[in-house]
Amino acid sequence: MSGGTQNSLRKALGAIKDTTTVSLAKVNSDYKELDIAIVKATNHVERPAKEKYIKAIFAAVSATRPRADVAYCIHALARRLSKTQNWAVALKTLIVIHRALREVDPTFHEELNNYGRSRSHMLNLAHFKDDSSPSAWDYSAWVRTYALFLEERMECYRVLKYDVEADRPRTKDLDTPGLLEQLPALQQLLSRVIGCQPEGAAVGNFVIQLALSMVASESINIYNAISDGTVNLVDKFFEMPHVDALRALDIYRRAGQQAERLSEFYEICKGLDIRRGETFIKIEQPPASFMQAMEEYAREAPRGSTFRKDQVKSAGPKVILAIEDKKTAEMLEARPPSPPQPEPEPEPEPKPEPVKVEAPVANYPPDLLGLNDPHPAASELDEKNAMALAIVPVGDQPTTAGSPLTNGGTGWELALVTAPSSNGSASTTSELVIE
Repeated sequence: MSGGTQNSLRKALGAIKDTTTVSLAKVNSDYKELDIAIVKATNHVERPAKEKYIKAIFAAVSATRPRADVAYCIHALARRLSKTQNWAVALKTLIVIHRALREVDPTFHEELNNYGRSRSHMLNLAHFKDDSSPSAWDYSAWVRTYALFLEERMECYRVLKYDVEADRPRTKDLDTPGLLEQLPALQQLLSRVIGCQPEGAAVGNFVIQLALSMVASESINIYNAISDGTVNLVDKFFEMPHVDALRALDIYRRAGQQAERLSEFYEICKGLDIRRGETFIKIEQPPASFMQAMEEYAREAPRGSTFRKDQVKSAGPKVILAIEDKKTAEMLEARPPSPPQPEPEPEPEPKPEPVKVEAPVANYPPDLLGLNDPHPAASELDEKNAMALAIVPVGDQPTTAGSPLTNGGTGWELALVTAPSSNGSASTTSELVIE
């Protein structure tokens, strides 16, 4: 059987399936008009769907309809997408979902996200393939990349909390944590855009070119949001701590790489005559010297990360003071015990002078050299040393207020020193008397 005959047979079988599905919807469905519109908007015919069927689907998912009707429409589209093995049905179903995200109110975004969270990802077509013909292989490959783009588009909506295609970009007003969170999501979405470059037989397919034109138009707003955020990031870069500076440098470096690939993507779109009569944005590369300055700062940036309010609360001064007091207490416990000191008195009474023990002079001959005479300077020194011993105890040797000092050289010490000489002189005197 020739290739043309196989193609004709496949189209005939597809038409029979569509007719059968419509007939069943008329008999068994509570939403027969909606089911018929979905089948005819996503039929096996390899041409774009008629606008009236697409509008009927959009009316069923608008904000004015009950949420049950919206949920049923999403479920019918997901069922249609999961059961088909035909590239035309899958691609036209994805186009309906994409157009609904662009043209219907934001409530459809929320309902689609809720459906994706409660069930497996409805847009996950990683294993989809149509092997009915060699061209269908190329078409299937592009359908898979298109599904990845739509899935990433929904994920970016969850991060940004708004539709980058419908709303004005807000990245120019974000703070550093917001930029570090949203810019990677936008760059990942842009990478899915660049991945939608058709190859092989998909380049000349008219239905694929229709979907590619919507992807290319959204890439402009995505790139503008990244550019605004990158400029805002550069303004804050040289004040960032080390961790944030490294993340920002990766974002800035990836933005330059994506700019080159996006320029190539736009050249392909121009060659396919996509967005006829419109001009694509001009991509400019940052200077290499500026990139070097950012890399040097990232290596020398202060360690740490962006402070949060909860981090500030968890690092209060009371904790630091408690640690310091604990360390001080441990140091005091480790210090050897010192002798008890006398309790201070409000007005201490004058310390009594140390008692001077003098040798009895009456039993000895008269002191001709005057050694026993009190010396004024020595007496004053005795008083000072006695006071010092009373205030600051020395070592472990017990001392008393009246204990003598070895440095004084006064009073009884001189008496003890002079006593032998007195005895000697006495004996000498007695010897002289005897003689």
